[in-house]
Amino acid sequence: MTSIEHEVVAARAKHQDAMLAISHDIHRRPEVAFEESFAHDVLTDFLEHQGFTLERSAFGLETAFRAVLSNGSGPRIGLVCEYDALPEIGHACGHNVIAAAGAGAAAIAAELLADRQGTVIVLGTPAEESGAGKVLMLERDAFAGLDAAMMVHPAGRDLTHMNAVAIERRKVTYHGRAAHAAAAPDQGLNALDAAVLGYMNVAALRQHLKADERVHGVITNGGVRANVVPELAEAEWFTRSPSLDGLHELSRRVQICLEAGANAAGCTCIEEPIGRVYQDLRSDADLVTRYVEAAALFGRLVEVPNSTTRVVGSTDMGNVSHVVPSIHPMIKAAPDEVSLHTRDFADYAGGPDGDRAVLDGAGILASVVGSILRHGPDQESRPPTPQRQAATGGHLASDS
Repeated sequence: MTSIEHEVVAARAKHQDAMLAISHDIHRRPEVAFEESFAHDVLTDFLEHQGFTLERSAFGLETAFRAVLSNGSGPRIGLVCEYDALPEIGHACGHNVIAAAGAGAAAIAAELLADRQGTVIVLGTPAEESGAGKVLMLERDAFAGLDAAMMVHPAGRDLTHMNAVAIERRKVTYHGRAAHAAAAPDQGLNALDAAVLGYMNVAALRQHLKADERVHGVITNGGVRANVVPELAEAEWFTRSPSLDGLHELSRRVQICLEAGANAAGCTCIEEPIGRVYQDLRSDADLVTRYVEAAALFGRLVEVPNSTTRVVGSTDMGNVSHVVPSIHPMIKAAPDEVSLHTRDFADYAGGPDGDRAVLDGAGILASVVGSILRHGPDQESRPPTPQRQAATGGHLASDS
């Protein structure tokens, strides 16, 4: 091992108990988007104790933060923490692992900075699951000037990246006319019928989608009583495609399906965007190489995902990756067959497998930080600046 690697291993052992305490505390107190006040306080208190200068409730977001530790000039390296949970099923996406690994990597990096020049910036990013916290922070220049932005995400395998695709979310409200379903059904316009017909239209559309496109929806409000023709129905739809151009075209086709259902039932429908668009993820090749090499030191073989091992989803880290050289590798924290967003995965994220992911994730990320401090960033991988507007999603009609 190199001298930096020896320092990382020693510092990881020093901070091990604190890292696991952070993970367990956040896991026990799951908080949904923009309500992560406990996690915010746990993380900022820990980072302040490590010598970082803290900006709490940063960038106009109550549960965001920015922690900075600098030693002269040199590369500016971003470590990204997520810590929001899912409604009802808690940390079924393992964001307690992400938060603890990111904070632990920062504590280790602080020791590396003692005799090396550079700056480590920890960004606490709320509301990844719903709310696009990173997109809001991008719009407010939270990631400006970074040479790299890094995080790890727990999964069932060690993978170089998540197959993160662009996503748009929308709420659809159908308006009809109420009537007594038995006495005067002819006077009603059934908003639930409109929603169901739209749902069926999208179901028929699915057979003509590309293999890497996804559309999924749920009817969230279908009326009040069976003997009253529903005058109001509501649905929520997610549309996913590997690129923004593909997303725009797919969203147009879905919109036609939903509006056709409303027209057939004699109703009207109103579509509203939910949050911002999440862009596809672009993993920086140089950072991926450094991550894979560092992971091997901790006994982890990181694979390139294939059609059977890939993890498909969407993340606002995708938007960051269009602006800053970024990585979003998946770190094994559960058996292969356990899927994200399940109660079983939440159990693993708070158990021994999750603990190993925290400690290894922190060590691997800190090793990559050390590599950048020693050798510098790969300037050729920096995304061109015109991509910034697209990354913030500001020019799009709707998003997720």
